[in-house]
Amino acid sequence: MGFSEIIKHLPFYLKVLKVTIENIISRKPDKIILIDYPGFNLRLAKKCSHLSIPISYFILPQLWAWKESRIKFFQKYIDQSLCIFPFEQRWFEKRGVATNYVGHPFTEDLQPKLSKTDFYQKHGISKEKNFLTLIPGSRQQEVDKMWPVYYRSAIKIQERNDIEIVVARGGGVVLPRAPGCHIEENDTYAAMTYATAAITTSGTASLECAVLDTPQVVCYKMSKVSGLIAKLMNRAPFISMPNLIAEKQVVSEFVQKEVNATNITKAILPLLSDSVERKKMLQDFEQIRRSLGLPGVYERAAKSIIVR
Repeated sequence: MGFSEIIKHLPFYLKVLKVTIENIISRKPDKIILIDYPGFNLRLAKKCSHLSIPISYFILPQLWAWKESRIKFFQKYIDQSLCIFPFEQRWFEKRGVATNYVGHPFTEDLQPKLSKTDFYQKHGISKEKNFLTLIPGSRQQEVDKMWPVYYRSAIKIQERNDIEIVVARGGGVVLPRAPGCHIEENDTYAAMTYATAAITTSGTASLECAVLDTPQVVCYKMSKVSGLIAKLMNRAPFISMPNLIAEKQVVSEFVQKEVNATNITKAILPLLSDSVERKKMLQDFEQIRRSLGLPGVYERAAKSIIVR
C-alpha cells in the first residue's frame, strides 16, 4: 500500500485502535498476541504496556527493510518475538531482541485445487502448450500500475514464443480488458504451479512461486512520490522475498522505471526453455524451501506462546 493510501485510511485505523484498546481493558486477557500489521500492532503494544499483560508478536515487521527505528517498540513493549524468516532471528537478536524462528507458514499446504489436466481443460489450453502466468497484484492500486506493462510484455513474449497467457487475478480487484488471456481467480495456486514461468508483483506471490517451483521475474511500481520515499527509506538489498531469503539474487527484479516490456521480456525468455538460467533458479528455489523449515509452524508458534 502506498503512503497516500495509508493517509486516506488513517481515521478508520485510529477508530479501530481505540475500540481494540477498550476491549482489552474490559476483557483483561492473559496474553496479547499480535500478528503482522506493524502500523497498527506496534501502536497497540505501546498503548497496552501499562496493563502488565504479556505481549507476543508473531510474523514480525520487516524492520530490516525500513523503519528500523521501530526496534525500540520491541525492546520496550514486546515480551516474545516469533519470526518466520531465518535471517530475521539474527537481525533482531543483533539488536537485543530475543527472537524464536518457528518456520514459515508456506511450509504448510500450498497445493492447487485443480489437477493440471482439469486446469488445462477449464481454460481450453492444449496439453502440448506451455503458459506464462501474470500476477499483477492483490490490491487494486497495484493492478492499476502493473497491468499495462505486464500485458504489453506478455504480447511481446508471445511474438517470440508459442505460449498461452494466464492471469492470476486476486479477489476484489478489477482487471482491464485482456484479449487473448485466460483469467483465473478461483485457483491462483494452480495458475502458479502449472505455469512455465511467471511475471510476479513483489510481495507474497513471489515467495509462493518459489515454493511452488515456478521460475519468475519480480517487479514493483508505485507512484512517483511513494517510490521516492520508499527509495530513501528502504534499507533492504532486494525487493523480492526469494532474494532476501537466499541473501543473493535468485530472480531478476525490476523497480519503477525499470518495469518495462523490454526488461521483462529479456529476463523471462530464458526461463521458458530448459536453459541454464532456469535450472539455476530452480536449484536456488530448492534451497529456499529448505530454509523455510518443516510443516507445523502454527503449532510451534502456539506452543511457544502457551509455555512462555
